[in-house]
Amino acid sequence: TNQWFLPAVRGDIPPGCAAHGFVCDGTRILVFGGMVEYGRYSNDLYELQASRWLWKKVKPQAPSNGSPPCPRLGHSFSLYGNKCYLFGGLANESEDSNNNVPRYLNDFYELELQHGSGVVGWSIPVTKGILPSPRESHTAIVYCRKDVGSPKMYIFGGMCGCRLNDLWELDIETMTWSRPETKGTVPLPRSLHTANVIGNKMYIFGGWVPQSAGGEISAHDGEWKCTGSFSYLNLDTTEWIGLISDCQEDKSNLFPGPRAGHCAVAVGTRLYIWSGRDGYRKAWNNQVCCKDLWYLDTEKPLAPSQVQLIRATTNSFQLKWDEVPTVEGYLLQLHADSPVPPMAGIPVTGVPETSVLSSQGGCSLHQSPQPLPSIPYPELKVDHPSQTNNLIPNNVQVPLSSNSLLKVEGKEKVAAPENKITQETVKNHTDATGFKESNAPSLLPVCTSSAQTSANVGELHDLDKQTVNPDASVSSTVSSTQTMVTQQAVKTESSSTNGAVVKDETSLTTFNSKSEAAETAYIMPSTRVGTGQTNDSHSSKTPQRPVAPVKARDRRWYDVGIFKNNSAVVSQFYLLPEETLNTSNKTEGADVPDYRLLKKQDLFPGTVYRFRVAAINGCGVGPFSKISEFKTCIPGFPGAPSTVKITKSVDCIHLSWEPPASPSGNILEYSAYLAIRSTQLQENPTQLVFMRIYCGLKTSCIVTAAQLSNAHVDYTSRPAIVFRISAKNERGYGPATQVRWLQ
Repeated sequence: TNQWFLPAVRGDIPPGCAAHGFVCDGTRILVFGGMVEYGRYSNDLYELQASRWLWKKVKPQAPSNGSPPCPRLGHSFSLYGNKCYLFGGLANESEDSNNNVPRYLNDFYELELQHGSGVVGWSIPVTKGILPSPRESHTAIVYCRKDVGSPKMYIFGGMCGCRLNDLWELDIETMTWSRPETKGTVPLPRSLHTANVIGNKMYIFGGWVPQSAGGEISAHDGEWKCTGSFSYLNLDTTEWIGLISDCQEDKSNLFPGPRAGHCAVAVGTRLYIWSGRDGYRKAWNNQVCCKDLWYLDTEKPLAPSQVQLIRATTNSFQLKWDEVPTVEGYLLQLHADSPVPPMAGIPVTGVPETSVLSSQGGCSLHQSPQPLPSIPYPELKVDHPSQTNNLIPNNVQVPLSSNSLLKVEGKEKVAAPENKITQETVKNHTDATGFKESNAPSLLPVCTSSAQTSANVGELHDLDKQTVNPDASVSSTVSSTQTMVTQQAVKTESSSTNGAVVKDETSLTTFNSKSEAAETAYIMPSTRVGTGQTNDSHSSKTPQRPVAPVKARDRRWYDVGIFKNNSAVVSQFYLLPEETLNTSNKTEGADVPDYRLLKKQDLFPGTVYRFRVAAINGCGVGPFSKISEFKTCIPGFPGAPSTVKITKSVDCIHLSWEPPASPSGNILEYSAYLAIRSTQLQENPTQLVFMRIYCGLKTSCIVTAAQLSNAHVDYTSRPAIVFRISAKNERGYGPATQVRWLQ
């Protein structure tokens, strides 16, 4: 949501401190040491359980071979596995806090953690080799190569009367210190910088550096400055690569400004940089703190999961896929079985290798660091995300550079989040095409003050009675006219004359504990086993139809659009110019056309469409997902039942539902199914096997404890028992509402 909030913490709240050590282990945070006030340092250890916002002061056991760490600031505190590693810092030799006598440290401690919460104690490892020199305000990271299982800790820079730029390596398995030889240009000596590991690279940003351009060290106060220089060290080849030099001009404010004492954190392949001080002005006797937030995309995003079906109609699909962390949007494409007419005479506009620069709300998407080419940026209007549609408008250009730095501003909101019983239904604000045309790019989270919703979610906590009310846009159609029926068990197959063809059975959304949400899957119920029968009887040995491999030149992929969130309503797609049809198979990093110049094609009833999706970030379009295929419905069948409720009692549960919103004739009966355990699931876990537990005119049924004991627990997202409910009219059964009852 791009929103700051102040959590309501409780427990042993630590005093405010600066230059402390800080590690994050899952949902807990450990804070050690720091300066409580001028001249008074701490060696206290605090643990914050972020899931409960509970602080606890912990008291580790003292090491058996020495004293515990003394009070200090400016030390490094690094986590690997279940251990934290403490190195160096600055201590005050004087007992009088007003009479500060600094002492630089190079001692090394190991802190063993307990699983989940608490610590065991400190130890002083016996190390080999030469210890790094004493220092404070340095950085330390831990890296382990994939092909070599020996983790190593790297220490860079710091302060010891003068600033340092030496690199030290500790083999954690052998506890051996060494000085690795590096290639490339070593960054200037610095302190109060940041170091973060993404992949096999250690990114160094900012800090205090010598004022002299030649990097000469001077002991005179005032002859050092903040820097905005940015480099990384390839930890496999130990080669330094400069991204932003210290003397590089940035008149357009495309990069984070010079700063020190900031913080930086890696989330996936994205690096966030927040705040810091922009320099010391001796005449003013103060420093100016920054309030800006930036991020850097370091590589293209991973491929999303397969596209999943939420709902199918005669001429549209509602689709979703799993979110990819830290991306700006998704490119959705389809391929149709039926011939699609080309669009003649309309050129396709390629996308230059630049990023988007927005001009409203103080939020900018910046060009990547040099030596990437500098290209003028288009200025685009940015609206509040809550007022924009999921579809990114046609005039948004997708950045395809290798790295991109972005500046993001959010609104502060001092409020503690509370656990609430909520039930949300997203209403898609679309026009008749399923899309909203706008000049407001939804590519970035910009100036957002409240949470945004991207999927139908029912969140109900610890309630016996749980209800989900999906609107008309939340039922899906999964194909299965050819259905395996054995002893009242129904196994959905992927060949259909009505409904959609799916390759993967997955959940609709992510839910909280003991909640339910509805999606639909097309089921053709049966009361007997047969071969070559119509709707009420099915072949018992119908194989799932695989997606046949098709050569790239034989398959033409068409863009549905670029979407901000991981869901889409698809009723049209864009036609490509005739001259580009032979090269329309987009690969990673391909250009995205200007949709304003393309015509649209409506979806047809009873047609199979294949879908794939790729994530987009500042580095460009990533690889595409595996292909899913779905089929639009044939008119005349009933809609899916709605408003499914599950009420739990001592020895059974009660299922109830509402009739379809669009019955398309008289409803003759309803059928309810339960996913059951089966040996066939071991062969193909995504192909669920269902047992019919009810057939009749009533809109409710009882599920006994004996039936539930045979239920299959689906682990495609969170553990859940799966039910399906469908309605039948004169033409047959329509799409079924699928309910995942979280366990």
